Amino acid sequence: QASQEELKAAYRRLCMLYHPDKHRDPELKTQAERLFNLVHQAYEVLSDPQTRAIYDIYGRRGLEMEGWEVVERKRTAAEIREEFERLQREREERRLQQRTNPKGTISVGIDATDLFDRYDEEYEDVPGSSFPQIEINKMHISQSIEAPLTSTDTAILSGNLSTQNGNGGGSINLALRRVTSAKGWGELEFGAGDLHGPLFGMKIFRNLTPRCFITTNCALQFSSRGIRPGLTTVLARNLDKNTMGYLQWRWGIQSAMNTSIVRDTKTSHFTVAMQLGIPHSFMMVSYQHKFQDEDQTRVKGSLKVGFFGTIVEYGAERKISRHSVLGATVSVGVPQGVSLKIKLNRASQTYFFPVHLTDQLLPSAVFYATVGPLVIYFAMHRLVIKPYLRAQKERELEKQRENTASDILQKKQEAEAAVRLMQESVRRIIEAEEARMGLIVVNAWYGKFVNDNSRKNEKVKVIDVTVPLQCLVKDSKLILTEASKAGLPGFYDPCVGEEKSLKVLYQFRGVLHQVMSADNEALRIPKQ
Repeated sequence: QASQEELKAAYRRLCMLYHPDKHRDPELKTQAERLFNLVHQAYEVLSDPQTRAIYDIYGRRGLEMEGWEVVERKRTAAEIREEFERLQREREERRLQQRTNPKGTISVGIDATDLFDRYDEEYEDVPGSSFPQIEINKMHISQSIEAPLTSTDTAILSGNLSTQNGNGGGSINLALRRVTSAKGWGELEFGAGDLHGPLFGMKIFRNLTPRCFITTNCALQFSSRGIRPGLTTVLARNLDKNTMGYLQWRWGIQSAMNTSIVRDTKTSHFTVAMQLGIPHSFMMVSYQHKFQDEDQTRVKGSLKVGFFGTIVEYGAERKISRHSVLGATVSVGVPQGVSLKIKLNRASQTYFFPVHLTDQLLPSAVFYATVGPLVIYFAMHRLVIKPYLRAQKERELEKQRENTASDILQKKQEAEAAVRLMQESVRRIIEAEEARMGLIVVNAWYGKFVNDNSRKNEKVKVIDVTVPLQCLVKDSKLILTEASKAGLPGFYDPCVGEEKSLKVLYQFRGVLHQVMSADNEALRIPKQ
């Protein structure tokens, strides 16, 4: 947002600092020429309204983008922006053609009722009866991929296989989706399976108002018993910024009417729902609390009451790596019994392991289902996950350092050269500030500081930036904007990929002050 006058003033100031004619030493003169040219290149970009329009919006990649050379230089900033966005859309479409967006689910049902429901008298004469029988009684696998045909048309291929107690089947579906406008889309679906006959379906989504939408899904299932039609309609409305209300009507197999209210905020997720239908009618309340920690921990609980009985569920989920979330839920129901459900989300793949523990309400089953996963998780987290993530982070940082080593070395040399060139200007600035009892930077460091005892084994990596900061002082004020300080004159990145801060010890009106600022945080001293 700087004006042309501000840009010229900054340009003149840096030109005076780095002008080769101001330095007699041959080495300093060479360094000054290189920095002077860099400043001149930056000013050429920012002083031209056309290139500045691109740089302000898209950064350096906008100036270096493939296809940019076809744009006429005489166009206005608005026309250049339009042309640039067209080139961006073309690149996006090329990327779209290569993307399949695979999604998959693997569910393995485990019957562990022998752990709790066995009776000793029944097993007295059975060989090996001292070991409980744990078996897999059902499995389900589903997978889908998307194939973008154009920017508005997408083909979706999906399939699934299921088996339970030795019996199973599968199906395959093909859907064609078209985005008709900003307000809606339509989808045609074709399917076939070995348990059911051919399927034909159609789905329509439409925004009725900015706060209300409707989805309608109708299907025809062909089988040896004839044609079974089905229709599902969902009407949804934003009740406020964080709350949605849903009305659902389902006709056909398992007809039902359902209404629900969902409130989703930064720290919580609350749902209340009621359904009247055949064969199931129920009421359900669930609540989820979202902790604002690095691991995105969530705890949840729900109560469901209906014709099928009563089910209470509680559980938690936590992020264990950049792309993985692990969760566990305990389900206690009458007459369902006690189950433990373990779920792992890895990118777009979901792995689900429901473990049925007992058909009865046994306190011991509830206790082990609750405490067991917690003990195993914390042991695994401490002994396996944390060391693995620490080693992975170190490998990534090391790779990043290797890839940027030459650039960082060049930046370091430029920063050291800039500091040498600043010495005379800094001496004059300090004399002027001392005369008015203004702002004098006593010491300043930039880089990685270790203040936490838990991180005492980590190395401190900082550089002295006292001279560059003093050089930025103007009229007893130091103002830094919201941007990485590694780009300031006389600065460079001493610890690539790690958190950095700026620590300043300064004197103002004869009094010492100290301030600590995060890398991308704006800084203005003296503070009011």
